[in-house]
Amino acid sequence: MDDNKFLIHIEIADKTYGLRINRDQEELARKAAKQLKAALGEYRKKYPKSTKDDPKYAEGNTDWLAMVALQLSMENLQWKERNDTTPFIEKIKQMTGMLEEYMKDNE
Repeated sequence: MDDNKFLIHIEIADKTYGLRINRDQEELARKAAKQLKAALGEYRKKYPKSTKDDPKYAEGNTDWLAMVALQLSMENLQWKERNDTTPFIEKIKQMTGMLEEYMKDNE
């Protein structure tokens, strides 16, 4: 058994899950669960479908969780686009080539 992994319990949509993770990921996992809980709470407020006493409450959870998943996925993609350094790397390579040519021509 890997000594670096241990079991934590997180709650998502009124259900507790055991999660075996690396110790250095515990804080990230707990923050992610907190973020999910907050987003789920917002969708529950905006789009109330039922109460915990209603047998269809679990169906509402599925819909809300789907919307939270979509929201977080869109945010993730936006961050990836913002952090895409490919255009900058290509420009730097182009400029480096131009500088090398200039230096070679002016030696």
